[in-house]
Amino acid sequence: MKKIILTLICFATIYTASAQLLPSFQFGLKGGVNMSSLSSSGNYSTSSGAGYLGGIWMRFGALGFNFQPEAYITQKDVNVTPYVVTGSGGSNLGTENRAKFTSIDVPLLFGGKIGAFGIGARFYTGPVVSYAINKDQNFGTAAGNIVKLDYKDQNYAWQVGAGLDIRKISFDLRYEAGLSNQSYGSGSNSIGSTKVNLFNLSLAYKLF
Repeated sequence: MKKIILTLICFATIYTASAQLLPSFQFGLKGGVNMSSLSSSGNYSTSSGAGYLGGIWMRFGALGFNFQPEAYITQKDVNVTPYVVTGSGGSNLGTENRAKFTSIDVPLLFGGKIGAFGIGARFYTGPVVSYAINKDQNFGTAAGNIVKLDYKDQNYAWQVGAGLDIRKISFDLRYEAGLSNQSYGSGSNSIGSTKVNLFNLSLAYKLF
């Protein structure tokens, strides 16, 4: 009985090592949700908003490591309310700006994987380049440029996360830290800058 158990352990170890060392390629679809937030500032109050993502992913693996480029459309949703100075020297919350930004995001992730027989855990990190394709902001006309978020056409961020693979299905949880500064207003109306950060949870399916 001991010999059988030892044989099975050796077989599993060799199989796992071989699966991690041999070159591999995977391709699939993914979709999920995100929760965006802005870095804090004394000039305005912010609240998180829920968005979505959907697109494709690829994975190149060898020697126990993998490179995973992705491309997906994502919507980031944030709410911002500036503090308006009153005549008495105090401040009150002004008009809320509800901002939704749609972009094409391209993460370039590097990481490793442990596991065998179609089940495994992944850990990865890497940069993200984001290209804005729509900037939708709703605010009162009295607010003017004071609450308008000047979201850049091209932005950069950094992702870190972990995933679980079960056969052809993968679950991913990530944190994305914004690297690009986004400013509010311009000139004399400027109230500072912020960075967009988010968590996203996604479900992926391997086509091959």
